[in-house]
Amino acid sequence: MALAELYTQYNRVWIPDKEEVWQSAEITKNYKAGDRFLHVQLEDGTELNYPVDPAALPPLRNPDILVGENDLTALSYLHEPAVLHNLKVRFVESRLIYTYSGIILVAINPYKQLPIYGDAIIHAYSGQNMGDMDPHIFAVAEEAYKQMARNNKNQSIIVSGESGAGKTVSARYTMRYFATVSKSSSNAHVEDKVLASNPITEAVGNAKTTRNDNSSRFGKYTEISFDQSYQIIGANMRTYLLEKSRVVFQSENERNYHIFYQLCASATQPEYRHLKLGSAEEFNYTRMGGSTVIEGVDDRANMVETQKTFALLGLKGDFQMDVFKMLAAILHLGNVEIRAVGDERSSISMKDKHLNIFCELLDLNSDKMAQWLCHRKIITTSETVIKPMTRPQAVNARDALAKKIYSHLFDFIVERINQALQFPGKQHTFIGVLDIYGFETFDVNSFEQFCINYANEKLQQQFNLHVFKLEQEEYMKEDIPWTLIDFYDNQRVIDLIEAKMGILELLDEECLLPHGTDENWLQKLYNNFVNKNALFEKPRMSNASFIIQHFADKVEYKCEGFLEKNRDTVHEVLIEILKDSKFHLCASFFQDSPVSISPFSLTISIKSARPVFKSPNKQLRMTVGSKFRNSLSLLMVTLNATTPHYVRCIKPNDEKLPFEFDSKRVAQQLRACGVLETIRISAQSYPSRWTYIEFFSRYSILMTQQELSINDKKQICKIVLQRLIQDHNQYQFGRTKIFFRAGQVAYLEKLRSDKLRHACIVIQKSVRGWLQRKKFLCIKQAALIIQQYFRGQRTVRQAITARALKETWAAIVIQKYCRGYLVRRLWELMHVAAVIIQAYTRGFLARKKYRKMLKEHKAVILQKYARAWLARRRFQNIRRFVLNIQLSYRVQQLQKKMEEKSKENHGLLERLTSLASVHMNDMDTIQKLELDLEKLTAQKRACEEKGKKDKEDSEQKILKLENQNKELQEQKKTLEIKLQEKTEEMKEKMDDLTKQLFSDVQKEENQRMMLEKNFQNQKQDYEKEIELLKAEIKILKEEKSQLQNQIQQEIVIQDGLKIEVGQLAKQAQKIPELQKEIELLQTQKLDVEKQAQSQKRELREKMSEVTKQLLESYDFEDVRSRLSTEDLEHLNEDGELWFAYEGLKKATRVMESHFQSQKEIYEKEIEGLNFKVEHLSQDINHLQKLFREENDINDGIRLEVSRLTSENLVIPDLKQQVSELQNQKLDLENRLQEQAIKLKEVSHRLHYELEGERTQRRNNEAQNEVNIEEKERLKVKTQEIEGMSNGLMQDETEDEVQSKIKQETTRLTVENMDLEEKLDMKDRIIKKLEDQIKTLTKSIEKAEALVPTSSKEYIGMMEYKKEDEERIIQNLILDLKPRGVVVNMIPGLPAHILFMCVRYADYLNDADMLKSFLSVTIDGIKQVVKEHSEDFEMLSFWLSNTYYFLNCLKQYSGEEEFMKCNTPRQNKNCLKHFDLSEYRQILSDLAIRIYYQFIVVMENSIQPMIVPGMLEYESLQGISGLKPTGFRKRSSSIDDTDTYTMTSILQQLSYFYSTMCQNGLDSELLKQAVKQLFFLIGAITLNSLFLRKDMCSCRKGMQIRCNISYLEEWLKDKNLQSSNAKETLEPLSQAAWLLQVKKITDDDAKEICEHCTSLSTVQIVKILNSYTPIDDFEKRVTPSFVRKVQAMLNNREDAPQLMLDTKYLFQVTFPFTPSPHALELIQVPSSFRLGFLTRV
Repeated sequence: MALAELYTQYNRVWIPDKEEVWQSAEITKNYKAGDRFLHVQLEDGTELNYPVDPAALPPLRNPDILVGENDLTALSYLHEPAVLHNLKVRFVESRLIYTYSGIILVAINPYKQLPIYGDAIIHAYSGQNMGDMDPHIFAVAEEAYKQMARNNKNQSIIVSGESGAGKTVSARYTMRYFATVSKSSSNAHVEDKVLASNPITEAVGNAKTTRNDNSSRFGKYTEISFDQSYQIIGANMRTYLLEKSRVVFQSENERNYHIFYQLCASATQPEYRHLKLGSAEEFNYTRMGGSTVIEGVDDRANMVETQKTFALLGLKGDFQMDVFKMLAAILHLGNVEIRAVGDERSSISMKDKHLNIFCELLDLNSDKMAQWLCHRKIITTSETVIKPMTRPQAVNARDALAKKIYSHLFDFIVERINQALQFPGKQHTFIGVLDIYGFETFDVNSFEQFCINYANEKLQQQFNLHVFKLEQEEYMKEDIPWTLIDFYDNQRVIDLIEAKMGILELLDEECLLPHGTDENWLQKLYNNFVNKNALFEKPRMSNASFIIQHFADKVEYKCEGFLEKNRDTVHEVLIEILKDSKFHLCASFFQDSPVSISPFSLTISIKSARPVFKSPNKQLRMTVGSKFRNSLSLLMVTLNATTPHYVRCIKPNDEKLPFEFDSKRVAQQLRACGVLETIRISAQSYPSRWTYIEFFSRYSILMTQQELSINDKKQICKIVLQRLIQDHNQYQFGRTKIFFRAGQVAYLEKLRSDKLRHACIVIQKSVRGWLQRKKFLCIKQAALIIQQYFRGQRTVRQAITARALKETWAAIVIQKYCRGYLVRRLWELMHVAAVIIQAYTRGFLARKKYRKMLKEHKAVILQKYARAWLARRRFQNIRRFVLNIQLSYRVQQLQKKMEEKSKENHGLLERLTSLASVHMNDMDTIQKLELDLEKLTAQKRACEEKGKKDKEDSEQKILKLENQNKELQEQKKTLEIKLQEKTEEMKEKMDDLTKQLFSDVQKEENQRMMLEKNFQNQKQDYEKEIELLKAEIKILKEEKSQLQNQIQQEIVIQDGLKIEVGQLAKQAQKIPELQKEIELLQTQKLDVEKQAQSQKRELREKMSEVTKQLLESYDFEDVRSRLSTEDLEHLNEDGELWFAYEGLKKATRVMESHFQSQKEIYEKEIEGLNFKVEHLSQDINHLQKLFREENDINDGIRLEVSRLTSENLVIPDLKQQVSELQNQKLDLENRLQEQAIKLKEVSHRLHYELEGERTQRRNNEAQNEVNIEEKERLKVKTQEIEGMSNGLMQDETEDEVQSKIKQETTRLTVENMDLEEKLDMKDRIIKKLEDQIKTLTKSIEKAEALVPTSSKEYIGMMEYKKEDEERIIQNLILDLKPRGVVVNMIPGLPAHILFMCVRYADYLNDADMLKSFLSVTIDGIKQVVKEHSEDFEMLSFWLSNTYYFLNCLKQYSGEEEFMKCNTPRQNKNCLKHFDLSEYRQILSDLAIRIYYQFIVVMENSIQPMIVPGMLEYESLQGISGLKPTGFRKRSSSIDDTDTYTMTSILQQLSYFYSTMCQNGLDSELLKQAVKQLFFLIGAITLNSLFLRKDMCSCRKGMQIRCNISYLEEWLKDKNLQSSNAKETLEPLSQAAWLLQVKKITDDDAKEICEHCTSLSTVQIVKILNSYTPIDDFEKRVTPSFVRKVQAMLNNREDAPQLMLDTKYLFQVTFPFTPSPHALELIQVPSSFRLGFLTRV
């Protein structure tokens, strides 16, 4: 298709504009060949007739779908306005600073810190193909690193741009990327050293300019060296053309190098005081620009950072202080005051403070320095002349010296950095990063700009050749005929500068002349090049400058200063003075044969393709231009030997405003940096390139069904293109791609949009037609209805006349009077009828009420007998139930007594041995007592003898004493008698006991031999059981106290129940009163019935008379004929009046509502009473339980008392003790009797209370029955009234109602009986089940008691020898294969076997053996994990076994917290001798380490599948969103069968899950692992979405949401919903929702802010800015909407981080789950080859 045919209506073109460079306009009229004007309309609405040249029509604008592309070469129309517009849209609207332009990365400085350079971003780009992600500096670095590793070829990254465009930052990020992705495993920290070189070089080589606060004033090429494993081993740096003039001169609002201001800011610190510095305003060299401070920059903090980086590079404090001395000396030198002495002389005061400090710091002779700064020495062949200098000459000499010193210092620092970054071995490959100045043109351009532009000419030539070469390679690879493309070759400009007799050589020649001047040199240029070289011009208005036509633009250079800057000379006398300095650093700078500043050239083994220019006079020093030319030639040789990658930095505006786009400035830089040249070269051939798959997916809508039926997609594409584009020269078919000429993709997009638009029109046509038809039918129906009514009215009007109106009016009057008469007559008839009806109804009601009273009386009698029968039956059931409970309770008590008796027998057997010794002691005590009695008798006789000798006055006392003695004797006799009885009893008992003892001793001697074998093993078990029993006794005591508290609380509850019972009793007292009222009502009812009967008779008589009169006076047929049809409807069949019937109906309704309300009130009251009765019954049952528990407690107390009394009898002591014990016994018996009496009283009280509650319950039941009766009566009344209202003439309904009531009552009584029987049956079933449970528990206890006897064969140990440890580890750990173990075996079998070996070592109480085995085991697990660190199955298997081993050590440790779930047998298997808590900690750490390695392996396996499966794969039909791709995104083949899909991810997850389940991994650990995997899937997908603008579309959001649903279904299928894995996908789910939701109104913005809570503000804004429509029908997100959302989200306090940390690991917890497997039942499979182990 011809290009001119595209200039049709509605297409858009670009028109040149003075302010915006290019302006968009829409064509309003089709352009025809030969037209001189193009009719367009600008965006502001103004119409314009734009004059055009048919040979050069204005450039066409790309479709909106192509605007904002990642790669400029993907644009269909490739020209300057398209490039400029695409960059503007991406930068301003989408806030994207990076864009590809073929092989170039265009980087626009945002003048704002962006969160796109973190480690997460680096990891996201690592390993990705170029073009898969959004353009980024890291993508270029990754491409260079990948090509180096793949091709073993050196790479170069060329970063260029003008000052302030961001070159330094881009180079810094590139080096940081290499340092991050290629970290070495050594401890040398080479990467940190490489990065540390940047702050140092920036401090000494960067300065603030009017365009940039951190402008690099030198060129730098840094080689980063890599070894064979592609890890950084070192680096080297080469610098170019340092701007030395900045040391002594700065323009307005500019600064000197940063290091000077850092020193001045730190001058007050103690370590810098000897430098005698002050603030920056005090020195000429730092205050000249008038701007000593940069906003937001802390020079003191930067000084600290500079010192740290010096130290990191190994440049310690002495070196740093030497450097700072030199810098301080330069500042002081600038402050040396030179005074003019006349017109031709100058002088410096010897007392000049700064001169002395300068000489002091550099250790120089101040006198000589003061002299030779103002004088110069001229040496001729015959003499030496000393010539004074004027003040300007002296100032220039001082400044030249300062520049020379700083230049040497800068080179020295770079040399030391290179030495610090040197490496001992040989580099395998390197990547060079070139940070060099871009093309510069200012108002005044001097020698520096000339050298810079010369370097850019060389780089542009190399760039053009490289682009040309890549294009040729691409064509050859795709088998497309190559045609020579014309591109701009700037070799002529380079020759003008560097060729023989070129500008540089003429400059060097002029510098050799003693009296050479800038003017002479310029005149030579004019003579040689003006009118001879088209690229050289002479300005019209100036004779002091020249113009060179560079590739970017024309530049005018001022010749002033060219010679001086090229010579870069310092007077020889000053050099000699500096050579004589005692400061070693200063002296070394000016030696005759200084050490090579940089060993860089030694590492390059590349021969130059072009000869390196040398100075014609070897004895003289090389000029700056010659040096720069040589170094530039060497640089070009290096770049030509590498694969270059280009980064072009663009400065968007001169005001440093964030995200402001100045089209003029950007267009100027695009022309200068070669981006437009790349576009031009691409546009000349086939710039648009699509793979066959991409073309098929995008343009399948343009294909016919016949074409789609072909299986070969490549053939389909060829057929379609030949049909759509007739000119075959507009495209070429390659092996894997289709190549299009400029504009053809736009033409295809136009066809596609036309096809879609046509389809939309068809759909709209059908829908609108259907809507119009529907609307038409509605209107038609309405018109017909209107016509119908209109025609009816018209016919009525035609039929009505004046006569007809009069006749109708007369008829109406007659009807009025007639109807009034008839109504009055009817009313009278109704009145009489109503009276008669009332009489009959009243009689009927009275009779019915009488019959009902008789029935109720009979019903009460029946209920009385029925309730008596029910009460007797209920009593029998309760008695039967109580007897059963008593029997079961007594059986339990007897069982308890039997058990206690058996326990007492065992206790007596144990006490027999002690009783023998007690008996012997008793005999001894009895003998002692007899001796005491004899002594007492002797004392008594002595007292009697003494008493006879006493005086008479003491006779009374003697008598008293005698009486007392007699009483004592009587007591003595009684005690002796009792003692004799007791001794006889004890003798008898002791004889019996001795007999039993002898028999028992013989039995025990027989059993002792058998028991001694098991005694040692059971002793420890019994001790532990005793401790457990003690703990249980404590727990029982605590429970006992708790039960007592509960009893007290229940007593309080009983008091409350008593109060409620009292209230119920009061309510029950009201029942007789209500009964009396009912009796009164019944008597009144009888009276009313009698009156009603009499009135009924009278009414009957009157009604008969009235009816006779009516029949005689009225003819009913005549009346009916007179009445209208409406009046007749008011009469019923029998002739009764309708009005009377209606009144009665209303009355019945009122009565029904009244009775219904009463009915509901009574029902509520009955329900409340039933609830109270149930509550009381529950309380009674609870009291019964408490009573039983108290009886049990009393029985226990009795048993305890009996035991104490028996012990008191068995252990006799002295007489006083015996008497005291007897008294205690009596007291206890009395107390027991009192307690028994109290308990009896309590039981009686409870019994009485229970009986009282039962009686109350019966009363309540009776009251309930009364209420039920009342309720039934009310029901009957309502039914009677309804019957009366409905059946005045239908008496048969009464019998039906009565029969229904009888049936209902009988049914209810039967249901009550059935329910009671069912309750009885359930009580019996519960009792049977309780008995069964008791028998089962007894059988289970017996079975458990029998288990140890049956399993005594094995005790859960593995016997092994110490020398077998290595074999165990080798066979069980190192050589074991998981797949052979997990099938048909218990989980963690190796772990259980290992623990059984540990138990054996513990059983032997061998500490060395145990420690050795555990150490070998842990080392073996570590070894197998290390050897199989990438084997998922092996890691899963040993993670599971390590976990089981750890749990076994806890479960059998003997600690109570781990023994709660153990069986008694498992508790017996606990470790006996050693505490292995330290080894448990080691195993826990090992398990955590295995877990994290296990997670890493899973992540590495699934990570390559995530982005292709979650983002790139499209499973939903009809949502394909492929768009044109550029130079960067190139597919190698059309075969897409090997790509990962969502199914691949699900299969991998299922493989992980099944493997973990087979290896017996704990469910909690499995859930944690799944949660970690899902977090990785969500994080990587979301990070990739942030960095892929082409994926941010509505259709892709639908696909992501669909994929998330697949993952959720997988979780549900595996029953892992509780793992919280779904929550980790919430950010991704919200991002998918954000892509799909509408993004236009304020409500949309508010909804986004409310819904996207898991996304940060930065992430939300990033997605909105990156949103890309797939079709023309979608709309972009406007910047105003993004600003609204951002304003709403400003209040959020979230991290400003864009990327999620994919390396984040959730904290793992290992829950304790005891093993259910018994150790004694575990068997070792033969496949383990552990036959040398024996089960114990």
